[in-house]
Amino acid sequence: MEITHIEHIGIAVSNLLEAIKFYEKMLGLKCYSIEEVPDQKVKTAFFMVGKTKIELLESTEPDGTIGNFILKKGEGIHHIAFAVNNIEKTLFELESKEVKLIDKTPRKGAEGLNIAFIHPKSSHGVLIEVCEAQK
Repeated sequence: MEITHIEHIGIAVSNLLEAIKFYEKMLGLKCYSIEEVPDQKVKTAFFMVGKTKIELLESTEPDGTIGNFILKKGEGIHHIAFAVNNIEKTLFELESKEVKLIDKTPRKGAEGLNIAFIHPKSSHGVLIEVCEAQK
């Protein structure tokens, strides 16, 4: 497995527009993209910080993953995403090492990335996303 860089840090928020205002007005960052991912019941906003992105995530449905996360834990860091060169190979290697996967095959994420998640039970309580730009 070859991790190339931290692709983004995902942050769960209750109100995307209010969170964007904070990141822009208080931190001086610029939101460059807002996107809805209907099958994940989420709306996202992205900011560049150096070579790493911050992804704000708002649930579009109360029963969505982000909505459930906020109900249980409140707003805050949801996941860290690592870019990999070959997501299928990465998932195969992780599974062969008995790492518990949420996604055994990649699925479509925001910004056209292929994504998959590692279960926090295997990664010391941290939800980890591996992702790869489409080829």
